[in-house]
Amino acid sequence: MKNKKLHGNVRDAAFSILWAVENKQAYSNLLLHQTIESYGISAKNRGLLTEITYGTLQHQMTLDYYLEPYLKGKIEPWVKTLLRMSLYQIVYLDRIPSHAVVHEAVEIAKRRGHGGVASLVNGVLRSVQRSGVRSFNTIADPIEKISIETSHPAWMIKRWAEQFGLEKTREMALENNKIPSQTVRVNTVRATVEEAIEMLESEGLEAVPSKIIPECLVVTGGQPARTATFEKGFITIQDESSMLPSYALQLEPGMKVLDMCAAPGGKSTHIAEKLNNEGVLYSMDLHPHKVKLIKESADRLGHTVIETDVIDGKKSVERFGREQFDRVLVDAPCSGLGVIKRKPDIKYTKKEEDFSRLQEIQIELLDQAAQLLKPDGILVYSTCTVDNMENRGTAERFLKEHPDMEKIQVSLPEALGIKHTGFVQVFPQDFGSDGFFIAAFRKSAVVE
Repeated sequence: MKNKKLHGNVRDAAFSILWAVENKQAYSNLLLHQTIESYGISAKNRGLLTEITYGTLQHQMTLDYYLEPYLKGKIEPWVKTLLRMSLYQIVYLDRIPSHAVVHEAVEIAKRRGHGGVASLVNGVLRSVQRSGVRSFNTIADPIEKISIETSHPAWMIKRWAEQFGLEKTREMALENNKIPSQTVRVNTVRATVEEAIEMLESEGLEAVPSKIIPECLVVTGGQPARTATFEKGFITIQDESSMLPSYALQLEPGMKVLDMCAAPGGKSTHIAEKLNNEGVLYSMDLHPHKVKLIKESADRLGHTVIETDVIDGKKSVERFGREQFDRVLVDAPCSGLGVIKRKPDIKYTKKEEDFSRLQEIQIELLDQAAQLLKPDGILVYSTCTVDNMENRGTAERFLKEHPDMEKIQVSLPEALGIKHTGFVQVFPQDFGSDGFFIAAFRKSAVVE
């Protein structure tokens, strides 16, 4: 039973999330919402709770590096979590007085441990205040240095450095530790961009058009999902990068389209808008609770062309038959390394051996998609990751195994400035969005 005095206590709430992530492998984004409710965190303190929780996770390895010289002997894992969280506030959050952070940490230590633990926490944090944190310049190995400086596992930095070079890797890892912007997509079937901006501003939020995607708005000053503009279906929440596949599909009203891995429905509802709500779009996913989210989103936005179905993508041909669709989107399951900014836990839970297993799933889904596509139809493959094996590697392997499919230029908004044919890798630092990959293929009308 939670102590009534802790109702509304931001730091105890943040600690409970961090300890659950560390201990039970629970995802921070899911726990955050539950904890706001259970602790009764006020609206004005929710931003601080999110900042402390995500910030501590984002900088976890860096914080451990800073703490190491001050820790003598073995300490209990929960105490280390508490020290990390407190040090994050001291080092990264200027507006919080250090003495307040230390006091709160000592109180949490007393409640959850005993006097000895409280004394240890007090001693370590005061020593850091006095002597400061150590430099990264003592780390000779460039991979290890970037790993500690940006708090990404060394294997991940090494893998990216081999694929994209050290400089690009460091830029990406630093970008991953920034606070993601809030972007929404205007439901162009119901409102113009200007009308949506006016609606949001009348509710006290600020919205500015994206420089890349015409129907995308960057929103500040509140939570767009809590607005009447959202509830009435004039906007939906979606990251900017994930709006690109709908462009790559080169959609026209009246087409028959399949979104094979559609949950939670952001891309499906965007496709419906590009179809001007004319034609048919099958949006499917493996899990019933996820398909329910697609349906809820389609209903809220008023899209009648979307038909949802609970199907394993690997059995799509069995369900629909061959050569049924003008367009197929395979937004495949992937390692998710492009969304670390939103889900910092990914850095510590992914393993290098995950990649080959994921590629097999991706290939299987693409193989189904190729069979489902009509001659001259377009197939788009996308992922929210930054990894050559899952992206370019999967796309090239698919082409090799399907001589009836040809790589075509990826059709994208002009403002993106990508003119070349072929595969498109968006990095998180390109325009502050998620890391994303897109490839487009056309099915030959006649196989030679």
